[in-house]
Amino acid sequence: MMLPPEFLERIRTQSYLDALSLEEALERPSGASVRINRQKWPHPVSGYERVEWEPDGFYLNDRPLFTVDPLFHAGVYYPQESSGMFTGEMFRQLTAGQKGLRVLDLCGAPGGKSTHLASLAGDGGLLVANEVIRSRAAVLAENITKWGTGNVMVTNADPSRFALLPGFFDVIVADAPCSGEGMFRSPVAVSEWSVQNTKLCSERQRRIVMEVWPSLKPGGILIYSTCTFNPAENEENVSWIRDNAGAESLSVTLPAGSPVTAVRYGAIEGYGFHPGRVRGEGFFIAALRKPEGKAEGQRVRDGKRSGSRPSPEAFRISEPLADFDRDRVTMLNGRIIALAADTGICSYIEQRLPVIKTGTMIGEIKKNELVPAHDLVMSVKLKKGAWPEYSLTHTEALAFLRLEPLNASVMPRGRIILTHRGITLGFANNLGNRVNNGYPQGWRIRMEPGTEFKEIL
Repeated sequence: MMLPPEFLERIRTQSYLDALSLEEALERPSGASVRINRQKWPHPVSGYERVEWEPDGFYLNDRPLFTVDPLFHAGVYYPQESSGMFTGEMFRQLTAGQKGLRVLDLCGAPGGKSTHLASLAGDGGLLVANEVIRSRAAVLAENITKWGTGNVMVTNADPSRFALLPGFFDVIVADAPCSGEGMFRSPVAVSEWSVQNTKLCSERQRRIVMEVWPSLKPGGILIYSTCTFNPAENEENVSWIRDNAGAESLSVTLPAGSPVTAVRYGAIEGYGFHPGRVRGEGFFIAALRKPEGKAEGQRVRDGKRSGSRPSPEAFRISEPLADFDRDRVTMLNGRIIALAADTGICSYIEQRLPVIKTGTMIGEIKKNELVPAHDLVMSVKLKKGAWPEYSLTHTEALAFLRLEPLNASVMPRGRIILTHRGITLGFANNLGNRVNNGYPQGWRIRMEPGTEFKEIL
C-alpha cells in the first residue's frame, strides 16, 4: 500500500513525529482491544495486557470475530480502539470529584466513546449521545441499549441545534470528522485522503465546535479529538478555537515512560498517539475550558418544566423488575420508560432536539399485561429473579441471536429470560408448541453457522 507522497513529505516536518517508525507501523496490521462493562462483567480478566490508560481496557492477542460471541451482543464489552480510550482518562482527570455532570458526545456513532462516557458519568450524570447521520444514530442507539447504563439520551441533530441548549453541558466531547490519517492501515482511508480534503476537514471542525460552543456552560470543558496527524486539524485548530473563544488550554498528567506524545503549539497542549510508539491507531486529543462569565441563556436546573411527569402507576409496575429511580419512571401511551434524567430535563431536551432514545424502555401495557422490552433485559438495573431464566449453550445462544427456532420442550413455560454464561441475552415466550423470540428483528445475526469460535472472556 502506497502512502500519499504529500502526507509523507509533511510528517517528516513534524518534529514530534518519528516519521520512519510511523511509516513502518502503518504497514503492519493493527491490533485489537476491548473495554469491559464492569456493571455486567465484574470478574477478573486474565491472559491479556491492560491498556496503559484505561483500567477496563485490554489488548487482545489477535483479532477475533466478535459477531459470533454472545457476550458482545449482550454488552459485556465493547471493541474499542485503544488510543480512543484515552478520552476516558482525560475525562476522569479533568472532572475528578464532580458528580451529576451533563455530558455531550457530539459525534457519538458507533458508540465507543459514548458507552465509555456513560459508565464514567454514573447514575447521577446524564450523557447526550448525538449523531447527525440518521442510520449511524440508529447504530449508536443499539450500542447504548446493549451497554445498559440507562443514563443516556440519543439524539440525531446537527451541531448547530445545540445552541438551543445554552450553557447546558458541563463537558462536551467532540471527536470531529477528520481526514483519517490515523487509520492509514486501511486502504479505504488512504484512497479517500487528499490535501484538499484535509483543508475542508479543518474548516468543518472549526465550524462544528463553534456551533456547539454556546451549549457549554461557563467554566465547562471541551474535549476535542481527531484520528489524524495533521497539525491543521489538530493543534492548530485547538489554538484557533482557544483564541476565538477566549478559552484556556488544559493539560493532564502522563505517567513516566508513557508512549503518548505531548504536542505543544503556542499556548495549547494536546496529546498524540502515534503508531510505532503506541499499539493502537493514530489519535490526537486536547481539552479547553470555557471562560467563566455569564451564560448565553438560562440553564435549566431541575424538573419543573412542562412535559413528561413521573407516573406512580408505572413505577409500581416496574419496581419488582428493575431498580429505576421513582422520579424518572413515566408512562406515555401505554409505554413505560425509565428516563435518562429527571422528567423536566428530558422534556427540555426533547422540546429542542430530535431525540430517538430517552432512556430505558421498560415495556408496553397490552391487555392489562406488561410486555417487557429488550431495553429492559439489557439494563444493568434489571433485578435478578424478575423472570425465570434458562441458560443457553453457545450454539443455542447464536440460534437465538439469529432468530432461529428454539426447542420449547426444554424451557420453562411462559415468558423467560435467556442467558449465556450468566449474562442476559433477551426475552422469549414459551407457548409450549413454539418459542416466540424477543430479540429485535433488526439486530439479528446474519452470519451463517459454522464459524470457528474462541472465547474472548
